[in-house]
Amino acid sequence: MFDPFAHQIPDQDICIADTTLSIRRLDLVHPQISGNKFYKLKYNFLNAQQLGLKQVLTFGGAYSNHIAATAFAAQQFGFDSIGIIRGEELKSKALNHTLKTAKDLGMQLHFVSREEYRRKQQPDFVAELEQQFPQAYFIPEGGTNQFAIQGCKEILKPSDAVFDLICCAVGTGGTITGLIEASQPHQQILGFSALKGLFLNDDVAKLTTKTNWTIVDDYCCGGYAKTTPELMQFITAFEAKYHIPLEQIYTGKMLMGLTDLIQKGRLQARKILVIHSGGLQGQSF
Repeated sequence: MFDPFAHQIPDQDICIADTTLSIRRLDLVHPQISGNKFYKLKYNFLNAQQLGLKQVLTFGGAYSNHIAATAFAAQQFGFDSIGIIRGEELKSKALNHTLKTAKDLGMQLHFVSREEYRRKQQPDFVAELEQQFPQAYFIPEGGTNQFAIQGCKEILKPSDAVFDLICCAVGTGGTITGLIEASQPHQQILGFSALKGLFLNDDVAKLTTKTNWTIVDDYCCGGYAKTTPELMQFITAFEAKYHIPLEQIYTGKMLMGLTDLIQKGRLQARKILVIHSGGLQGQSF
């Protein structure tokens, strides 16, 4: 079904302030199931198949890469898909690119209020959804669960032992946890949060016993999906110089933060691997 190793995923080397970065171009792993979503969904869909289920249900906001990727994967592999979308007010508005893509791929969109959405992990809310969709396989927001972590471990290869620092963007914590679990004792994992606040540290700490990792929110630009003129200028300049596409929710913030740390001399790593986690459908709001 999904086989990341069937694809040649290139590492592209760039130089910033005399520091060489190897960027793993997961944005090229699949044209629609982009980047880390490919790895997060792989074992979830395999498990749904093994259980004999024909529907997948998941959660996300208006610009969720996960929603778009899940809709495509479901269509590709013969599943019906259901998206529980944060923001009841969106029901009466024209669909943005992300939601229109998901709908065109056959996903049933169910809009709920932001208050109701916050209950997505509460047993009573989950029970209501299970009653409404009894044949659905549930995938959490952002895809993060044990199967996603299992898939994201495959992002790293044995030859990556040469790197002493591995960097990634962080949304729900699944990708960074997979990298942590696959990392070697001499390696550090540095995550750049797309969300304001350090609560993701607690979330990831519940998923791994390793301690060779750090998550910073210094470059989240005020919070999820928020931008600043400085961020947009950085993305434009970076793309023009290195010909690597970025987006403003995850990868742009990560590389802006990493560039700043390098230019300020705050990183002592000799060899750095940067995970480009895709999500390019989120380039346009």
